[in-house]
This record gives sequence, C-alpha cells and structure tokens, in this order.
Amino acid sequence: MIGIVAVILAAGRGSRMKALTGDRPKCLTELAGRPLLHWQMDALRAGGAEALLLLRGYRGDMLQPEAQGMVPGAYEMAENPAWAETNMLSTLLCAAPWLETQFASGVGQAVISYSDIVYHADHVAALAACPQDIAITYDTLWEPLWRLRFGDPLLDAETFRQENGLLREIGGKPTSLGEICGQYMGLTKVSAKGWQTLAATCATLGADVAQTDMTAFLRRLLTDGQTVGAVPVAGKWCETDNEADLESYRGMLREPGWSHDWRWGGERGCE
Repeated sequence: MIGIVAVILAAGRGSRMKALTGDRPKCLTELAGRPLLHWQMDALRAGGAEALLLLRGYRGDMLQPEAQGMVPGAYEMAENPAWAETNMLSTLLCAAPWLETQFASGVGQAVISYSDIVYHADHVAALAACPQDIAITYDTLWEPLWRLRFGDPLLDAETFRQENGLLREIGGKPTSLGEICGQYMGLTKVSAKGWQTLAATCATLGADVAQTDMTAFLRRLLTDGQTVGAVPVAGKWCETDNEADLESYRGMLREPGWSHDWRWGGERGCE
C-alpha cells in the first residue's frame, strides 16, 4: 500500500516572470542552479511521496520526463487544456481520475503543491502527518520573507488565523500585523475523504470554479463549516512570483543561515 502521493499544479505560464517564461513553463525557472520543478519533486519524494502527478498546460511538451533528463515514467502527467482561462483550482480538478484511482487503491494522503514554490522535505512530511482530512502548511516566520519581497508586508500579506491546529481565517486584507499569525505557502494535503469534500465543494461553485483561487477556496471551505488543519513550519521555503523574487533569493542564499533556505543535505545545488 502506498501511503502518500503528490500532485504538482504546473499548468500556468507565470506571465509576471516576463521573458523567463517566454518559451517555458514557470516551474522550469531556475533557482540555486536547478529548475523549481526539480526542487519540488525531490522534496516531495524525500517527504514520503511514492507516486507523483504533474498537471501541465503551457508548453507542456517541455515537461515530459525525458525533456527533464529523467527516465520515461518517472512521473505521470495530466493536462489542463483550459489553462489560459482558468486557475490552479481548475487545474487540480484535472487530477480527479488519477487521485480517485490512487485513493481506491489504498493511498492514504495526497500532497498538492503549487509549482512556483520551493520547500524543505520536512514540510511535506509534517503536512502528510496531520490527522485532518484537509490541511495546509503555514509559515510562522513569514514576516521577514514578505519584507524582503515587498518592503511593507501589508502590501501583499493576507489575514491568517488558526486555533489549536485548525484554520479559522484566511485570505482577508489585513490592516495590521496582529491579524496575521502566518501565511499559506501553497502546500495542501487531502485524504480520500478530504478529496471527496473538496470535489463536492467545487461542484457547488459551478462556473465560478474557473476563477476561484486556492485561498478563496479554503475560505469557502471554512464558510461551509469544513475542518481544515493548519500545520506550522518556520521558514525553509519561498515563492517565486517574478524576477525580483529570484534576485532577492539569490542574494540571500549567499548569506549563511538564511531562515528561508529550503535546501537540505545533498540537495544544496549552487547559488
């Protein structure tokens, strides 16, 4: 029996990367000497994932395992043919046949990852260990990362509140840092029951599902009275929205002891 599988949502182009994604998906942007996608796959596998599905769209031909220097079948793939008109929630729904097959075979958990983030393998393991059927990780050391990226963290940060390991509020516009106890990182996990809840909630959105982002969807789950686990982590990850992010991270990786250096062991790549 396989305990954990993983899904990477890699259908989008990432237009804010400008020329860097002119001919390739955002997940192939390089940081610390490797494509983001390779960091994600290594972290997911080291964190316990035994099978992996890559959801592709823009320039999907570049995401074949062979195109990434991997053996054929190193991971499975599915398509979001409407990637240009939809978002990550719609892309996730394209994983339904694969996930339902995995859960029917006895898989216990599926970890779902954005494709524009990098993170330590320990975060994957901690998320998968959460007993809730739907759970997310959140960064308790979010503030220095947001200050690095935005100067004023309130320009981009969203409200986030948890209580006893359960998410209570997410995605609002804060007026003070006191309304924020962490930030969602783009890592989510579901059990078989959690996937059923997620799919059923998506069905109630109708056509709006195409324009509903993951944070808004998590907020909808809370509104509907669903339980969402909140797993705290301290740094060791980052998100890449644009070229400025990449340059900031490259600079910080030259500094010893950066709190958000996600690399581990032999996976340290180069700076």
